[in-house]
Amino acid sequence: MKKIGLTTTVPIEVLIAAGYTPIDLNNIFITSKEYTKYIDMAERDGFPKSMCAWIKGIYGACLQNNIKDIVGVMEGDCSNTKALIDVFKLKGINIHPFSFPHSHKKEDVKKEINKFMDIFQVELEEVEIIREKLNSLRQLAKEIDELTYKQNKVSGFENHLYQVSLSDANGDMSAFEADLKKALKDMRKRQPVVKKIRLGYIGVPPMTGDIYEFVEKFNAHFVYNEVQREFAFPRADIASNIYEQYYDYTYPYDMEYRIKELEKQIKERKLDAIIHYTQAFCYRSIDDIILKEKLNIPILNIEGDKLNTLDARTKLRLEAFLDMLLDLKESKE
Repeated sequence: MKKIGLTTTVPIEVLIAAGYTPIDLNNIFITSKEYTKYIDMAERDGFPKSMCAWIKGIYGACLQNNIKDIVGVMEGDCSNTKALIDVFKLKGINIHPFSFPHSHKKEDVKKEINKFMDIFQVELEEVEIIREKLNSLRQLAKEIDELTYKQNKVSGFENHLYQVSLSDANGDMSAFEADLKKALKDMRKRQPVVKKIRLGYIGVPPMTGDIYEFVEKFNAHFVYNEVQREFAFPRADIASNIYEQYYDYTYPYDMEYRIKELEKQIKERKLDAIIHYTQAFCYRSIDDIILKEKLNIPILNIEGDKLNTLDARTKLRLEAFLDMLLDLKESKE
């Protein structure tokens, strides 16, 4: 199957039905032991230092891994993606456009997905067959999520890893399904590990993956990963078709729609606080203003840049925040 690169989550059901293997360039970039070489490659080719490291990493991952086709999300993703797509075109890479309509109307979502199916010359029936297969994987990820926040048997990092990987099913649905089943078999047998502070992680998946292990040193753990969970489409099983599934996806649409789901999860998961991760030079940093105004819960905003580990300043801020939360919780008890 021919590889096709993704800059964010898109209807991979269409791509797989068309005979492509979707490859999430974000995952290639951040899991590489030499992730900085992707950033360096972009900067050598003229990308400014004052640009999000994810954009530069995606660019480098695409060229280094010889990806010749890219799905370019023109609406509903990072504002820098449009410029990135233009550079990809300059490099001779084939661009296949897709948009999450800002209107967030069902008829507009349906129109965009139909256009996407037309580009790849597949029919709805073919796409729904693939969706059904993917939904069996999503149900496994849903169980991992429930073992995280209901039974405390899964770490925040594991929760993050298996859900974020559903953006492309690790490029192999069958192999990834086997990995999920194997992981679940072990997770179900574990004894619960209960921490005092229940945290939610919101915002784009982190470059600093060590944040999950770090907070556990302070009697805290993440029981919710917002965007990673959305990548895993936890409500796909109640969507009657692909149109409803991608209409119900919170990440690319307006803040009001996203906040409704956040409020629901804060209550259901009994969260004590939220860590809001943003990337340096990203417009989504402004979301923090709205989130702190709308959500009735303590929120700490941290910002990542090029490092894939937490810096000393961020560790200090996290430690102080968690100490405060622990003191508050113990005083109430």
